[in-house]
Formats: sequence, structure tokens, C-alpha cells
Amino acid sequence: MRGLRSLLVLVIVAAALGGLLYYDSKRPPSDEKKQEKVFPDVQSDKIDQITVKSEKGETTTAAKQGDRWRQTQPVAVAADEAEISGITSNLASLEPQRVVDEQPADLKQFGLDPARIEVTFRQGGKEHKLLLGQKTPTGGDVYARVSDKPRVFIVASYLETTFNKSPFELRDKTILTFERDKADRLEIVTADRTVTVAKQGADWRLTAPVEARADFSVIEALLGRLNSTPMKAIAAETADAAKLKEYGLDTPAVTVNVGAGSARSGLILGKSAGEGVVYARDLSRPLVFTVETALADELKKPADDMRVKDLFDARSFNTTRIEISRGGQILTFEKDKDAWKQVTPAAKQADGAKVEALMTALSGTRATGFADKPPALDAPEAVVTLKFDEGKQEKVTFARKGADTFAQRQGDASAAKIDAAALDVIVKAIDALK
Repeated sequence: MRGLRSLLVLVIVAAALGGLLYYDSKRPPSDEKKQEKVFPDVQSDKIDQITVKSEKGETTTAAKQGDRWRQTQPVAVAADEAEISGITSNLASLEPQRVVDEQPADLKQFGLDPARIEVTFRQGGKEHKLLLGQKTPTGGDVYARVSDKPRVFIVASYLETTFNKSPFELRDKTILTFERDKADRLEIVTADRTVTVAKQGADWRLTAPVEARADFSVIEALLGRLNSTPMKAIAAETADAAKLKEYGLDTPAVTVNVGAGSARSGLILGKSAGEGVVYARDLSRPLVFTVETALADELKKPADDMRVKDLFDARSFNTTRIEISRGGQILTFEKDKDAWKQVTPAAKQADGAKVEALMTALSGTRATGFADKPPALDAPEAVVTLKFDEGKQEKVTFARKGADTFAQRQGDASAAKIDAAALDVIVKAIDALK
């Protein structure tokens, strides 16, 4: 008897699957007239309210306020503009792949009674609702219908990802808000150090723990990460002192402050929240969330990682004057159009190839580290001054102390450590010009 019952169940399941396959197999020929849009009068920029009920039963409502979207349910927060835009644009352009049944007798077989996913939206005071059911047996499409019509049609399965959104996915997940193009100060505080960089003209410069050039690309990348890294999850909409201590936010592992003109923004990072994430809080909001641990690791990097490693900004193509002091002698070279000439100690044509060799050696030498308290460089092996870009000037002093080799730029409080072999190449190139 048990075997007979099992056989009957298999027959019923096979019949149901066969019915769905039948519906799915009735595809129109390629020259069939294209279906009109599901919502022909809807324009994406005219939609002013959306309610999404996800597959898990979570309901989210977002409303347009001016030119921005704001989530109103389940919490009142800014909405994720990109996610909302994806929904509105797909609603406005939505077309059925084909109609399955104009008058279905049973919506349950399509997963539409009840619907698996619901998207209700409003335009000009008129409400519309899209219902999504289960996937077709082949998995390439999803059954769908609109609430005021019985017709069942199918849409591309990728739209399931667009519409099946949780409240978290539809809220703004920005961890720190500031005007990216106006950022002019960055401060990073950890348990053992404070690093501060400030914008000076178009360049970034370290002001703490040492006065030095900052690597423009590194600082811009950090600001970009702070501006674009999303929250991973919400830990608490609000947190009291006990909760902040639990999250490690009472004594943060990292505190970041960003200045943009007169505006200030702050972010703190706390304890690990599990594998790959840490707790965090934007100081302007009570919200506690998690972010990827990689951001914390990047912010904890030493100040030396944020410094410019090149000794010179000048390059061969834009340098117009070279002055070298070595062994009590001064050598000066100037570029006349595309040719180099020696100015001191005697005026004469210079060997262009040898000058280029020196410039290659100078521009190719990079710091391997830094000495915040540099050794006395009162007995330098060479001092090189370059003029470039119509008035800019750089002066670097090269010296050895024991087995170590240093190079210090004029105006920097610290010295760069360089490979001894690199200084040997520079010295050899200078001596070849004498």
C-alpha cells in the first residue's frame, strides 16, 4: 500500500510539472509582434513611492522627497539611490517575455497565490502592483502578473534580483558622509599614533607625526574608501553606553575625522563583529553597523605608507636646471631648448646622454623607509638642486652614516632611507659629468 501511495504522489508531481513545462514550451515564433510594456504609462522619474515585499516577507517603503529617496518603513532613513533607481527603471521598461495564460484557473501553480515577491508603486496618485511568482521549470524566467489583471506572463529571471530586496538593501549604506571633492583634511587616530594630512593647494601633506609630503594617490584612495565602502549589516539602530562598550566603540580601535571646508565628519571602528567585519559608527548618527575588516587594516597602516617615496617630483622632460654640490665643487647645467649646456664651473656644451643618465638615476631612486630623527647630514656626499615646471625647485642632500644611506629633501623634518647602491649610481653619474 505504501508503494502505491508513493507512486500516486510521483504521478501527481509529474502531472503538475508537465503542465508547467507545457506552458513554458508554448513560445511564440521569433517574428511574433513584440509585447507592449507591462506598465505602458509609467515613467521611472515620475514614480514617487515604492513598497517592496521580499521573498522573506520583509516589507520596505520608500518615498521620493524632492530629488532624493527616503526609506519611511520599517525605519526612517535615507534610501539607497542606486537600488531604488534599479527598481524604478526596470518597472518603467518591464516587458513580458510572453503571456502564459490570459485567464488562469489556478494561480498557485505559478507561485502567485500568494505571490512570492510584491512591488507596489505610485505615480501621479495612481497605484500599481507587480507580483512575482516562482521560476519556470527551466529556471530562465519568472512567472508574473499585475494585481488588477488575471493574465500570467513571464519575465527574465534576473529581475528577481532587482525586485527581491530587504529593508537593509534598500537603505543608504554609506558609512561616512562628506563632500568628496571638498575634503581637505584627514586625521586617523589609533592607540599608538595620530596621523594627520592636510591639503595644500592641489597636493596633500603630512602634518603629523612628521611634516612631509603625502602620497596623493594613497590619500585619495583612503578618502574614496571612506566615501564608498558600504555597511555590511546593522548591529543596532541605537546603542547605549553598555552596548557601545560591548562593540568596542567606547574606546575605538580607530577614529577617523574628515574635514571638508568648515564641515567635519567622524567615524569610529571597534571590535571584531565576526570573520571579516568590525563594528563601526558614524559619529553624527546613533546607528551601529559593521564594515569589512580590510578598511580598519588599511587605516591602521603606518604613516610611512602614506608618504611619497620618490625623492624628486621633477623628471627629465620638465627639468630646466641642475645644480650639484660635490667634493667642494659646484656643477650647474641648464637646458637650452632640447640641449643641455654646462654653466659652471665653465660654460660649455654638456654631454646630453650623461645628463640624462643622472636624471634617470635621481628620478628612479625611492625611499625604502624613513628616519623621523635623521642623523646629522653635515658632511653630505652630494647635494642636488633641480628646477622644473617654470619656477618649482627641489633640493636633496645625500649622505652616508655607517652602513646606512640617507637622502633629505629641503623642508622635510625627516630623512629618507635609500639603498646604498642607488646612491652609488647617482655619484657615478655626477662624476661622469665632471
